[in-house]
Amino acid sequence: MEPIIEVEGLTVKRGPTEALSNASFMIERGDYVGVVGPNGGGKTTLVLALLGLLPRESGSIRIMGQDIDTFDQWEKVGYVSQFAIDFDAQFPLTVRELVGLGRVNRKNMGRFRNKEDWSAVSDALELMNISDLANKRIGALSGGQRQRAFVAKSLVSDPQLLVLDEPVTGFDPVTQERFFMQLANLNNKKGLTILIISHDLAAVFCRMSRVLCVNKEVHSAAITETTVPDEILKKGYGEHFHFAFHRHHCQGVFVDERL
Repeated sequence: MEPIIEVEGLTVKRGPTEALSNASFMIERGDYVGVVGPNGGGKTTLVLALLGLLPRESGSIRIMGQDIDTFDQWEKVGYVSQFAIDFDAQFPLTVRELVGLGRVNRKNMGRFRNKEDWSAVSDALELMNISDLANKRIGALSGGQRQRAFVAKSLVSDPQLLVLDEPVTGFDPVTQERFFMQLANLNNKKGLTILIISHDLAAVFCRMSRVLCVNKEVHSAAITETTVPDEILKKGYGEHFHFAFHRHHCQGVFVDERL
C-alpha cells in the first residue's frame, strides 16, 4: 500500500510543554483513521502538526511522499476544524455558496466560479445528502446540517485526504451514526483517506481501519476482526480503562474503573 502520511520521531511543544513526544506512525492511502485519546492528550496538536499549522520541535512529516516543509499540494487535503460551525448565524451565505468557496485556491483567486465548479458543488452536496438545503442560509441549519455542509466544502476540491477535528460534537447518537456512515461510504466508494478525531470509540472500532491512540505518545494499530480494543486503548487512557465492545451491533461502551 502507498503511504499518504509518514511520521518519524515527531515532537511538538505547546509553549513550554511537550505536547507530543517522539511519535512515529504511517497512514496508508485509503485508510479510515480514528484519532482517540483523553482530553488534553494531544489529538488536535497532532492534527495541526500534520497540516503544517504547528511547528515541530523535532522529527519529520511526509505528506503524499513529500516533506511537509516543501509540500505544495494542499488543495489535495481537506480540513474541517472543530470550530468550523461557530460563526455568526446571520451571515448571508447560502449552503451552495459556502460549498463553492471550497473551489477557491491560489490558482483561481478572484475568478468567478464556472460551470465545472458548480457541477463539483452539486456533486459534493449530493455526496453529503444535503442537496435539498442548497439555497438555505447556512445560519438556518441545524448543527448536524452545518457540519455536513462544511464537509461538503472540504470535498468539493476532490481531495485525497480529509482531516476532521471532532466533527460530531453535540450531535445526537442517531445523527452521529448517520454522519459516520456517510464518511464510511466516501472511504469505500471514492477511496478517500480520512483522519478523524473522535470520542466515539464504538464508531472508531466498528467502522474504521486504523486507530491512533494519543496521550503525548502516539500508538498506532490496524483495526481488524481480531483487534482487542482494550490492548490499544489502555496505552493511551491507562490501565484503569476498560472498553466493552459489541461488534455485531456496532455498539460499545467504555467504563472508567476509577468511578
